[in-house]
Parts: sequence; structure tokens; C-alpha cells
Amino acid sequence: MKRYNLVVREVSKTHWTQAGQQMLGTEEMLLYSGHEEENTPHTQGVALMLFKEARGALVRWESHGSRVIKVSFKTKKEGIIMNVIQCYAPTNDSDDDNKDHFYGSLQSVVLKCPGKDLTIPSRDINAKFGMDNTEYEDLMGRHALGKRIENKKSFTNLCAFNKLVIGSTIIPHKRIQKATWISPDHTTENQIDHICTSKKFTRSMEDVINGRIAEIPSDQRLVVPKMKLKLMKHWTTGQTSVQRFNTVFLRDTEKLNQFKIILNNRFQALQYLLEEETTMKKKLERDQRNNNSKMSGGAGPQQASS
Repeated sequence: MKRYNLVVREVSKTHWTQAGQQMLGTEEMLLYSGHEEENTPHTQGVALMLFKEARGALVRWESHGSRVIKVSFKTKKEGIIMNVIQCYAPTNDSDDDNKDHFYGSLQSVVLKCPGKDLTIPSRDINAKFGMDNTEYEDLMGRHALGKRIENKKSFTNLCAFNKLVIGSTIIPHKRIQKATWISPDHTTENQIDHICTSKKFTRSMEDVINGRIAEIPSDQRLVVPKMKLKLMKHWTTGQTSVQRFNTVFLRDTEKLNQFKIILNNRFQALQYLLEEETTMKKKLERDQRNNNSKMSGGAGPQQASS
């Protein structure tokens, strides 16, 4: 993967639960998001691997369940944040409720991104767009592989509403550079992984190709975009990650009571510290007043000796 000079690598189907971050032995930072509920199966899951440049530019990140994660980076263009939204969409034959829930969740995440920023929803869209862009000329080109499937309509509607362009359809390439999924018997190819960009930043996306040379144990190939907009070091002294609190377990009355006890004990400890600090402060102020009084009482004008 080093030959592609990646700064961020998106990963789907991690099969991890909950959300968190960790440093890998190779010095990349891994941000991951999975099912939030306890005792859920190890299915789905999304993550982003941040290489050195991306780690330094990280502003914040948010987990949104097992199919969506958002990471924001500072760019060299003043006042512009790059929001990378890693998606793992349900397949076309999935239950309609699952698909509606996914696109509703993705829409809410995209909608919260300021219009002035660069927003990039990408990766496992599980949609084929084909070469027919009728009625969608403003958001897609005619250079996609294969024929359209129904998932295409859900995603294109989301792109149209949020003024996004499907970058992998607007840049011409040979067929071998378009396929992102290869069947196990190597007889079928599809282009189901895509990278989008805010319409106002379309010219910032110079290219989108598959990373067919990358050696990864998967039936899917890397999707590699080339962007003009560069990342910039984000200087901060605090924590950059933003995670949603897992409140699902609080629905259990026993766990809720345990949480209240722990929280109450922590506040009591904090109160004791504050009272001790206040007492110490008052004692120092009293001692200071006594010292000042003694000094002023013995420092009158001296009488001239006769």
C-alpha cells in the first residue's frame, strides 16, 4: 500500500463491537466503530487507519454505529475541514428497513457537515451506477462499470440532496482500473465501492482508481483517490477524538443503579477536594492578614534622638 502514498485507509467488515481508537505496532492510528449494544454479534463494523500525515491533521472523529464513522481533518486551505465518512451500506437484497435506517443515519451525518467544508462519503456503497446518468447529470458521469441496481437510486438521491458528486463515475479509465470487487472464481467484476466529494470541490479530486496491485486478503480492491487539497498539522493540547457515549446499557435497572452509585462516589470525592482546597485557601488568607497586621503595627516613624 505504500506505493499509493495513502494518508487514510478505510476498512469495512471489521467485525468489532463498540467504538474506540488504538495505535498499531506500525505507528498507524486505528479508529473503529461497531455495534453499540452489549452482547451483539461480531458483524459489520467500520474503521479508518490514519497514517502519519493524517494523524497530525486529525481534528475530531465520531462513531455512528456499525456502518458509519466520520473523521475530520484540518487542511491547508484556511477555514476548510475535510470530513471523511466511511460507509458500509447494506446490499441491494437486504431488508428495506435496514436500508432505510442506514441511509437515514448517513443523511443525518452528512447534513451536520458545514457547507463550506469538503465532505467525502465513500467506500462500501454497494451500488452500481452504470453508464446511464439520465436525470443525474449534475452528480455523476458516464464512466462507471456495469449496470445500475436499485441501491443506486437511494444513494444518488442522497448525493443530489447534499450536492455531492460521485467521483468514481466522472473520470474515464480502462475497465481493469474500475472494478472494485472480484468474485472468488475471478470470473465476475463489479464496481460497488465509490468515493464522492462536495460538488464545489469537484476539481480538487484529480483521479480515482482501484488499487489492484495492493496485496490485501480480500475480494475487494482499494479505491484510491488523488486530491489536490492537502492536510495540515492540527496543533492541539487536548483530546481530539469525539465519541458518542454508549447509553444503551443504562436501560438495565441494575446497571443504571450501579452507574448512579459510581457517579455519586466520584462527585463526593470531588466535593471533598473542593472543600479541602477552600479551607486551605481561607487559612492562607487569614495568615496573610495577620502577618500584614503585625508588620503595619511595628513599622511607625522613628523618633529623632536628642
